[in-house]
Amino acid sequence: MAARSIPTVRLPSDAPMPVYGLGTWRMGESGRTRANEVQALRHGIARGVTLIDTAEMYGDGEAETIVADAVGGDRDQIFIVSKVLPNNASRRGTVAACERSLKRLKTDRIDLYLLHWRGSHPLADTVAAFEDLRAAGKILHWGVSNFDHDDMQELARAPHGKHCQTNQVLYNLTRRGIEFDLLPWCRTHKMPVMAYSPIEQGRMLGHKALADVARRHEATPAQVALAWLLRQGVIVIPKATALTHVDENLGALDLTLTEADVAALDRAFPPPTSPQPLDML
Repeated sequence: MAARSIPTVRLPSDAPMPVYGLGTWRMGESGRTRANEVQALRHGIARGVTLIDTAEMYGDGEAETIVADAVGGDRDQIFIVSKVLPNNASRRGTVAACERSLKRLKTDRIDLYLLHWRGSHPLADTVAAFEDLRAAGKILHWGVSNFDHDDMQELARAPHGKHCQTNQVLYNLTRRGIEFDLLPWCRTHKMPVMAYSPIEQGRMLGHKALADVARRHEATPAQVALAWLLRQGVIVIPKATALTHVDENLGALDLTLTEADVAALDRAFPPPTSPQPLDML
């Protein structure tokens, strides 16, 4: 199959970022599956995917080495996202963690570096480290992950906090809590949201409402779930280790849901009517 062009959104810095990427959570956990994981990422890159999301936590760093092997000589065409663990997120620890990730990724810079979730280190120290890394060219942009509405407001008030470029959170049809306050806040501040586990690790795919919409479009439930998120204006990063699943997921980019489809999905997966605790996996 030929490579395709994938739309982009603008970060607050005005830099473009693809709306669709490849996730790597759970990769690198077994040597027996490593070759398939590298192959799946390479296949996605060959199909035109230029965004890959990873983290130092995934496979205890092994997922980053898988990304490096998959990217190879295509580094300049790939937008790499990685994350620092909260326990490493002191000012000095963040810099050291980034250096380790750079070594595993076999690159001189990370396009977007995220705090994986909040921990005990002061947020101001992590932000200061991000700014140090950005000034040194080790990262091009930074952001956060698993931050709720209050966290984002606190971050915006912190020194340099407005340099944050994204918030990556758990968001899918079965996890819609962010729509009450967090998603509107991010939209107001023109900050793209990244949705991890966009198909709830496959657990939602047997739902009748998804099947009904998929049938009308000659699509699959996974494509419907991803297309719904893309329609919400968020960035999706599904993980797939089978080439057929990589191709299937990419098909979501060609699927346009109707207002009737969206209404049916809203009935099956109601949006929130009050503030909800931030979901995490």
